[in-house]
Amino acid sequence: MKIYGDSISGNCYKIKLAAAQLDVEHEWHEMDIMAGTTHTPEFLAMNANGKVPLLVLDDGRCLPESNAILWYLAEGSSLIGADRFERATVLAWMCFEQYNHEPYIATSRFIIKYLRSPPERQAELDAKKTGGYRALNIMEEHLSKHEFFANDDYSIADIALFAYTQVAHEGGFDLSEYPDINKWLDRVRKTDGFVAMTD
Repeated sequence: MKIYGDSISGNCYKIKLAAAQLDVEHEWHEMDIMAGTTHTPEFLAMNANGKVPLLVLDDGRCLPESNAILWYLAEGSSLIGADRFERATVLAWMCFEQYNHEPYIATSRFIIKYLRSPPERQAELDAKKTGGYRALNIMEEHLSKHEFFANDDYSIADIALFAYTQVAHEGGFDLSEYPDINKWLDRVRKTDGFVAMTD
């Protein structure tokens, strides 16, 4: 299978980490999203949304969206939950990541790291602080009682949340007041097969 991604994107890093930990054989195709490589006719034929990551299976079928790809790769593994309720719990935290975490923390990082903080986006950055810290507060509260997010075991829910939390400082978020998040970040880094984000 082929994975199209941008190595410094948290959404793409999720897939790189999961593929490493699940020992998934694949070809990685590095994309420069700022150069428009995801908007060529060839890429748009695979994903009309023009975004990475994108998984292309051996038979040519294409699967977009980072958390959908995580779910596909982890199917049948210990990273997805042992029963119906556990799998739903994993999915609940992945939904939290997409709707309560990423729109604030990941988007702030994009504005700062990719766009180099243009002055006209400063008000938008400031407005994202409240939502981002609210998500971090919810995570901190949960992690004060649990080692991982779903079912007290490492799962793709942790992979999904780890990707952008580990680089939240690049989006202007200070993690120094979140001891349990920092302990969790260290636990994830110690999981078998862990690979770090490359810049």
